[in-house]
Amino acid sequence: MKPLVRNASLSGYVELSRSLGIDPRALMKRVGLDPVGLTVQDRWISGAAVVRLLELSAAAAHREDFGLLLAERRRFSNLGPISLVLREETDVRSAIAFLVRYEHMYNEMLHNRLTEADGLATLKVGFELTEPMSARQAVELAVGAFHQVLREFLGARWQPLSVCFTHPAPTDPSSHRRFFGPVVEFDQEFNGIVFYSSDLDVPNAMSDPLLRTYARQYFESIAVARDTSEPDRVRELIGALLPTGRCSVEQVAASLGVDRRTVHRHLAASGETFSSLLNATREELARQLVANPRRSLTDISGLLGFSAPSAFSRWFRERFGCSAREWRTRQVAEQYVVE
Repeated sequence: MKPLVRNASLSGYVELSRSLGIDPRALMKRVGLDPVGLTVQDRWISGAAVVRLLELSAAAAHREDFGLLLAERRRFSNLGPISLVLREETDVRSAIAFLVRYEHMYNEMLHNRLTEADGLATLKVGFELTEPMSARQAVELAVGAFHQVLREFLGARWQPLSVCFTHPAPTDPSSHRRFFGPVVEFDQEFNGIVFYSSDLDVPNAMSDPLLRTYARQYFESIAVARDTSEPDRVRELIGALLPTGRCSVEQVAASLGVDRRTVHRHLAASGETFSSLLNATREELARQLVANPRRSLTDISGLLGFSAPSAFSRWFRERFGCSAREWRTRQVAEQYVVE
């Protein structure tokens, strides 16, 4: 199946699009993405859809620097749980090495490499594109985001020796020079950043030795292998699609860039079906949502992807053996007893 990326890869996309006078909702629907789903940063979406969205947005806004403008809005927190560890790494080298090693935790399309030779460090940014498509904006977003991370460690006045792109220069390179400085180059052999190796030895001023161990332990408890199982990827997508009311095997297949038969085949090989994963994911979410007395059952019905509260009620009784209201009352009572 095709690689996925976290929703956080589009952090700031809606605001940027509106500021440039284009309709983010319409453009997202064109590539099969749901604008509402962006509110959950840790959900996974189709990487190819994100690449296409950035290209469409750049064309609609008549801005060749769209990906770069999005990179300007990047923050450490957009990296998710990895950001907690990065802040506590002892120096720049260990932080960047960690970021490259666990790139699959935030973007399965990325394949980066950090090398050192003759006093120079080169961070090459690569993309795994499973189909022919233009990825100029996605590349500039990724390189720009890494540039932002390096500046977090090395200071706002830090500048690399060179920022390289394989694609041609834009008609107006002023945004690129403002963002990277006069060192940006186009029509190069790779996409990435070149800087002095000594920059990697700079101590991390944000690091707290007492917190570093805790940050590492927390991350190791949630870290996943690079080769995430197909059922896990389908579960992520089901969770993201349920609130949209469009959670179907066809929609999941479209997000993964395959057909429905391929999804069924991969799940069958793991002893699962789409229906079993859908119900298991709904059940997990239902336990969390129904236990919260501030949530109305009508709202929960919609968040779980049911077309009507009555359908949710029937499903809940079949799965839990009682009504949602009865289950909630029991949970609240048990919590009161414990307290």
